[in-house]
Amino acid sequence: MDLGLNETQQMLKNSAREFLQAECPDTYVRAMEEDARGYTPDMWQKIAEQGWLGLIFPEEYGGVGLTYLDLSVLLEEMGRALLPGPFFSTIVMGGMAIMDAGSDQQKRRLLPQICDGQHIVTLALTEPSARWDAAGIQTTAAQNADGAWTLNGTKLFVPNAHVADTYIVAARTGDAERDITLFFVPGDADGVTQTLLKTIASDRQSEITLDGVSLPAEAALGEVNKGWDTIEKVLAWGAIGKCAEMVGGAEQVLEMTVEYAKQRTQFGRPIGSFQAIQHHCANMATDVEGSRYITYQAAWLLSEGEAAAQEVAMAKAWVSDAYRRICALGHQCHGAIGFTKEHNMQLYSRRAKAAELAFGDTDFHLETVADGLGI
Repeated sequence: MDLGLNETQQMLKNSAREFLQAECPDTYVRAMEEDARGYTPDMWQKIAEQGWLGLIFPEEYGGVGLTYLDLSVLLEEMGRALLPGPFFSTIVMGGMAIMDAGSDQQKRRLLPQICDGQHIVTLALTEPSARWDAAGIQTTAAQNADGAWTLNGTKLFVPNAHVADTYIVAARTGDAERDITLFFVPGDADGVTQTLLKTIASDRQSEITLDGVSLPAEAALGEVNKGWDTIEKVLAWGAIGKCAEMVGGAEQVLEMTVEYAKQRTQFGRPIGSFQAIQHHCANMATDVEGSRYITYQAAWLLSEGEAAAQEVAMAKAWVSDAYRRICALGHQCHGAIGFTKEHNMQLYSRRAKAAELAFGDTDFHLETVADGLGI
């Protein structure tokens, strides 16, 4: 059984690492934490020129036509470099939702703009309940006699809403639990209020209030009352995409820690010669490789269109905890310096916590695994 990357994936991985090392050093990551947008348009255009924004979309829509597994390879490198900006929300959450549910006209209108870096999209899903199931959607969309829609409700933790040109909003359009429809909502539409939230990491999340937002009939993405089918797919793609980012970040933490253990001396010898540090690093390495395997197993299944609910849930539950363990051991091995803001360890540990909660925490996914086991 071959678990290695194919030639295309290895080339993508190598070129992405080379680009990100040059264009996304820790100085850029730190600067973007203080920046109002959280990214620079110049960097966004460079990413577009790399072809990354169209990586997973078909060539007929301006994309490259690669697979979700290929995208996971790229996301791993982005997680390693802590690339800030709206890539994940625009491509995984927004663009892939359009690709799954959109009409040919909607795809031709939006996907080429996304691929060129001219249009930023995000998915407005979660609400004050912070639930990840269909019952958590309380935002409503009522259809008027002329076919137009009126949306009312509040969305929380919407990533990169402050820079998005379009929100894809999940709203309730019927009485049944899964009667959910997706809508295109312009970021500057009347009745839309966007408020930035304070977050633990550099990602920008917002509260969006929809107060009588009027939309034309064609603003619906996909079939009415069928939006949750697409959302389930986006949640799976998003969970494994976050796992891939976490694997990249975890590998970088391991490498930083091993290098530090080789250089830092105590009692006249490198601390890496002490058994306790060796065991910490060995445990970290084990978690990195285990996380990579379980993530890519689920990513492959999603790429092949196979049933993957159990594998996605197991991966997200395992990798979330593993990344947290890796960061904790990294802090211990670095000692006091690892807990300072001047050191890069805190950049990774903060993002580890944010990623752990995204697309469902460990308990949420363990419950899914238990349901799949029939218990």
